[in-house]
Amino acid sequence: MVSSACLLQASRAAIRLQLRKQQPYTDTLQKTINRWVTQRCYSIQTSPEFINSLPPLNAADLSILKTTTPKGLHPPEELKFGHTFTDHMLSIEWTSTSGWLAPRITPYQNLSLDPATCVFHYGFECFEGMKAYRAVDGSVRLFRPDKNMARFNNSAQRIALPTFDGQQLIELIKKLVRLDERFIPNARGFSLYLRPTLIGTQRTLGVGPPGSALLYVICSPVGPYYPTGFKAVCLEATTAFVRAWPGGAGDKKIGANYTPCIVPQVDAASRGFHQNLWVFGEDEHPTEAGTMNFFVVLKDKSGQMELATPPLDGTILPGVTRDSVLHLARTRLQGWKVSERYTPLAELAEAAEDGRLVEAFGAGTAAVVSPIRRINWHGKDIFCGLKAGEEAGETALKMQQWIMGIQYGDEPHEWSVKI
Repeated sequence: MVSSACLLQASRAAIRLQLRKQQPYTDTLQKTINRWVTQRCYSIQTSPEFINSLPPLNAADLSILKTTTPKGLHPPEELKFGHTFTDHMLSIEWTSTSGWLAPRITPYQNLSLDPATCVFHYGFECFEGMKAYRAVDGSVRLFRPDKNMARFNNSAQRIALPTFDGQQLIELIKKLVRLDERFIPNARGFSLYLRPTLIGTQRTLGVGPPGSALLYVICSPVGPYYPTGFKAVCLEATTAFVRAWPGGAGDKKIGANYTPCIVPQVDAASRGFHQNLWVFGEDEHPTEAGTMNFFVVLKDKSGQMELATPPLDGTILPGVTRDSVLHLARTRLQGWKVSERYTPLAELAEAAEDGRLVEAFGAGTAAVVSPIRRINWHGKDIFCGLKAGEEAGETALKMQQWIMGIQYGDEPHEWSVKI
């Protein structure tokens, strides 16, 4: 059943084109057009009434089949991100006629998919990145899993994949982690990286909403992002490519937002930069630092301190760490201005020359924060406040300590969810 918004999209576009030909093109006319085209049609959708009638995801239906060949544990110092996996995985199938089927925890295994499966051809895929931590009291905890579930659902909905009850999936993830918690090293900075993934599995070359899908979760023990302490990075501002654009899907965690970014990152690395800085617009304002959210600490000419990050305008991934940094800054950095605004590179260059660019850092699940030493912009360096021999600024250090203190149970906090 196709939504009326989809059927009217072509006619709306035609009306807008015709009206644009009429003169004068008044503000009133523009407002009328905007009202007509406010609801964009991103994909064909099944009616909400039909979706709501399908069986929902239910953690109580879980079945568990334990492995008979447990894997050995790697020495913590040998762990590489995404290379080692635990004994088990969680799998949940969905069909357009039966809804969510019974969840299963099984031994970690390969997937069997037809060559015509739609995920291979049209990119019906979204995922999440989250971690389980072994706290100082020995308990295992998740960090703000509700935020991951909300973003996961938003990503799924944007690419016509089924949504689900986030709390039910959290309960299932808890059971998976309990089963494989022996893989979590008992040391600060180590964790169990969790990768929930949702793919379209219908066997078809036709383009349309998949009639079947698979949600699965795999786990990988990981070590600290900076094993020997912070190492500030140098970025190159990428102006020849664009990561995301208004009206696109840059705020969704889908594979299609990552693969096109590899070539520009490799290109920057070939010139000696650790990563690239994505910019957008005629003012060339930063959007993301590689795959991380971007933050700057500025001091205005009156001495007012400001922590700024780009606003969630649809081109920025709504990072869980980003949200945590903003919340902690607003509640703990007394007297500071905390802004969600664009900071064009020309503004940052001027601030750096005046000594008012205090810090810059990226923020994300993998590293928590990643200090930035300099940004190369059109061949010129913008130095981001770090002194020679200094690898992290005061604000980045505070955020790292505060967030990790919550993650590892040093500080009782509602964000830390015991398993």
